[in-house]
Amino acid sequence: MGPEDVRMSSKLGILGVPLDLGGNHRGVDMGPYAVRHAGLMARLRKVGFEVHDFGNIEVPVRDELDSGDPKARYLKEIIQVSERLCERVQNMLGEGYLPITIGGDHSCAIGTVAGVACHLQGQPFGLLWVDAHGDLNLPETSPSGNIHGMPASVALGRGPEALVNIGRPGPKVEVGDLVHIGLRDLDLHEVNHLAEGRHTYYSMMEIDAYGILDVTRAALRKVSRDFTIPVHFSFDLDVVDPDEAPGVGTPVPGGLTFREAHLMMELISDARLRDGRPLVQSLDLVEVNPILDHRNRTANMAVGLAVSALEQRRLRLRPL
Repeated sequence: MGPEDVRMSSKLGILGVPLDLGGNHRGVDMGPYAVRHAGLMARLRKVGFEVHDFGNIEVPVRDELDSGDPKARYLKEIIQVSERLCERVQNMLGEGYLPITIGGDHSCAIGTVAGVACHLQGQPFGLLWVDAHGDLNLPETSPSGNIHGMPASVALGRGPEALVNIGRPGPKVEVGDLVHIGLRDLDLHEVNHLAEGRHTYYSMMEIDAYGILDVTRAALRKVSRDFTIPVHFSFDLDVVDPDEAPGVGTPVPGGLTFREAHLMMELISDARLRDGRPLVQSLDLVEVNPILDHRNRTANMAVGLAVSALEQRRLRLRPL
């Protein structure tokens, strides 16, 4: 399937990325297992999809590694994982699958976004980044050196050259095609970057003020260039309030409620490009941490949200 033929395929490909090298908290490497255990394949098949599990990307064992440069910890290993992931995502898209990448920490998005860009061969796409954090740091600005705080910057062509050039050289998306939803925990550099006004973001303040309905509609219109380009959707479970999704790598109070998150997904499911194709063509589910979870509650929520975002619902939002 060529880039001009991308559709919301009835074939979904699940790919696990048990990566915990991008952050401090151990346990996110078990996220792919937890989400599978929560019934992702069965739930997707129940709503009519053909689902194939492509297994897991091989990831080095953290305990056997030297973290290297404190400004970009485990950089060498994350480059290796991202290169493998880029190739796998590109191949899945080429075979007609809509890839669902299950993390692992959010640094896995470096590889998935690169894979989408390689498949589309220079054609534009939007990047919808739903997350409590901006992930816009650089090695020289990051307080921790954790690369899971840098993947949105890498997608824009900023950061370590070896990460930026995975798959194909340079930025993978234009700055105007990146849209954040749910921000509420930003480092100073990220605040300064967003204050430049070069890309669109909706913090929890906007969601509180205008509601998730209006915010999601505005974000989808912007990220798709008024519904003319497809979208990669990178979803970090920590955007949901930790009272409802406790099992995440970096929990931050004051996030989306269960129903706000589901309404956002339902609006994404309903969204169409002008030619009739569904808006979202690829999906990340990241930062599920079973060690911090309660009875797999967060993984179960991740499954429900993924199904809400992808299923072709017969009953849609009606005007009052």
